[in-house]
Amino acid sequence: MTFLGYLLLTGLVVGLAAVASNPSPYFAALGLVVVAGMGCGVLAGHGGSFLSLILFLIYLGGMLVVFAYSAALSSEPYPESLGSLPVLALMLFYVMLVVVASLIFSDGWFEGSWILVDEFSEFSLSRGDVSGVVLLYSSGWGILVLGGWVLLLTLFVVLELTRGLSRGTLRVV
Repeated sequence: MTFLGYLLLTGLVVGLAAVASNPSPYFAALGLVVVAGMGCGVLAGHGGSFLSLILFLIYLGGMLVVFAYSAALSSEPYPESLGSLPVLALMLFYVMLVVVASLIFSDGWFEGSWILVDEFSEFSLSRGDVSGVVLLYSSGWGILVLGGWVLLLTLFVVLELTRGLSRGTLRVV
């Protein structure tokens, strides 16, 4: 189980490095899918299976649609791939930066963090992540509404930035 956790965290860091170092939106979308899958795998490995499923469905269902639409509007004829030398060098730099930062700042932070959420209560009838979702919808409705407005504003900003010089909704790609 520990090996799987380390494998998922390594895939998460490599996916984040692929997103940060790639100038092409097509391969950055691939990195975002890898990051979403690995992050939800880490959550599911620590006992948050419901939360990871909902997060994965919301992320891939909503955010990648916006990302794919904006990538289609800003398409380039010869995108730079993940195997090209500048992108690979930048990706290696980001991974080494994360390794050095983890060696500097990892002095005992992980001692209590490998405990699953269901190990805190012996005879619980519900899972810990389901209780958190109930609290989110009952007490945290204001944050949900604010998050929806922020996502709507982000959609308009992305569409305005990728619109280009044309003023209509359809243009030649």
